[in-house]
Amino acid sequence: MFSIFETKQISTTMTQAGKNLKYLRKLRGWTQEEFAAKLKIKRSLLGAYEEERADPRIEVLEIVSGIFKITLDELLLKDVSAAKGSSYLEKRRQLKLASNVAEIQFVPIKAAAGYLAGYADPEFVDELNTFTLPMMEAGNYRAFEIVGDSMLPTQSGSVIVGEKLEDIENVKTSNTYIVISKSEGIVYKRVLKSNRTKNKVTLVSDNPVYEPYQVDMQDILEIWQAKTIISKANVQQRWDVNQLANLVNNLQDQVSTLKKKLN
Repeated sequence: MFSIFETKQISTTMTQAGKNLKYLRKLRGWTQEEFAAKLKIKRSLLGAYEEERADPRIEVLEIVSGIFKITLDELLLKDVSAAKGSSYLEKRRQLKLASNVAEIQFVPIKAAAGYLAGYADPEFVDELNTFTLPMMEAGNYRAFEIVGDSMLPTQSGSVIVGEKLEDIENVKTSNTYIVISKSEGIVYKRVLKSNRTKNKVTLVSDNPVYEPYQVDMQDILEIWQAKTIISKANVQQRWDVNQLANLVNNLQDQVSTLKKKLN
């Protein structure tokens, strides 16, 4: 039999475990349904754990421990949202700093709106899915999924891996960049600079059907120089003769217009 003191200790331990489960789930952006599936339990049971109406079973905590790479002691005894040096976030950051391999955070289309609000939030960025590429040296990279045909022949659904530019003055005109701005969101374009309009840049699509447009420098939140394009295999863009003729005409008109603006 447990003493009253021991019973209170166990109750407090399980309460902390429930709080930690809720924190870790939200940290990953999982719904209760998604997290419950990973833990192989019903959503209602996970809800009971998080609301401290039931005590998490040890086999459930062991799965959580494996997913988040933290010990059972940390799950049961510590507030992982605040514990310095042993929290889940802290361990992940230490592993990243110790690695010489470029870890690339991925921003899919479904996360684009959230990225505009959370791009400067370390916790949001830390919880983006990541991948590595063997040909990329260590650096500050991010990958963005693009949609649409404005940058054909780069296909819709391609992933652009970019390296962060800390100063927009380092932009090389006519090169391709992922530009994150308040007005346009996340776009993949060629960037043109002009001595006549130093407070603006011109964003140009490779598909000449789309007209170039300008963005204020102060409106730009981040800019990433395109380094690698990851495209789907066996996807071909089909053009007819009339469409190609229109594209060529549009391109000639746009080149003439841009020359006038830049001169």
